[in-house]
Parts: sequence; structure tokens; C-alpha cells
Amino acid sequence: MTKIKDKMIGYCGYNCYLCAARSDDINLRQKMVDAWRKYLGHEIYTAENVACDGCKGKGDKIADKSCKARPCAREKGLESCALCNEFPCKKMSHLMGTTSGLLTFLAPKMKDITEEEFNLCVQQWNSMPNLVEKLVEEGKLPPFVLNRI
Repeated sequence: MTKIKDKMIGYCGYNCYLCAARSDDINLRQKMVDAWRKYLGHEIYTAENVACDGCKGKGDKIADKSCKARPCAREKGLESCALCNEFPCKKMSHLMGTTSGLLTFLAPKMKDITEEEFNLCVQQWNSMPNLVEKLVEEGKLPPFVLNRI
């Protein structure tokens, strides 16, 4: 398994390095926003306001400006929400998911999703393996669980 530190992982465990919001290509971001609207019902995002440097970036150029996990983790100086003594909390509960869980839960809406739409709007929401890996790294879970995720 690739170590978390080798990839751009958000505080919540999302795979920021896979997210089209980080692209400089406004057309690519628009395709992602269109897919989010179509499959997830997200109406507030536009190709302009979703431009993102990843939640661990230096500035405030982030896709989800309503995220409560990011400012909390930054205020506490944490690399990952999984390191917090209050983890999991209300700020994190809705962010903890897997791509397969999302697809299963939204199967009626996503039965016709294209591979391009999947790559643009779903694949980055696979936080649980990253959070579990961080919990194992910190000794909060036994190492054998890595073989189960």
C-alpha cells in the first residue's frame, strides 16, 4: 500500500491528488461540477469557485469552503483528522466514506455514470483507507487491519 505521505491526502482522508478541482483547466473543472450536480445534487459549485490547491495548500483556494474539518485540523496543527483525540467527530462523520460505499448508496442515480464522470467526481472520495492507514501508523489500530481494507 502506498504511504499517505507519498500522496496529497486531505485532513479528512480524501484523495486530493485525484480531484479535478486542482486542475488549471476550467473546462475540466466544469465537467466535474456538472457531474457533481447530476449525480450528487451539488448546486453551489461552479468551475470558478471550485478551483482548489488541496486543503493542505498554503492559501484559501479550496473547493469546499463550508468544510468544518479543515479549519479544525489546521487550528489544532494536525496532519490528519485521524490524529485528533476527538476523532471521529461531527465535523468528520459525513466525510468518512469509500468510493464503493458512495456508488452503492447512490446506485439508482449512478447506474449510468460514465468512466469520465466517475474519474472526475467520485474517485477522490475514498477517505476510509487513508484514515485507517493513518490510525495504524499512529498505533491507534493494529497493523493487520491494513490487509483488510
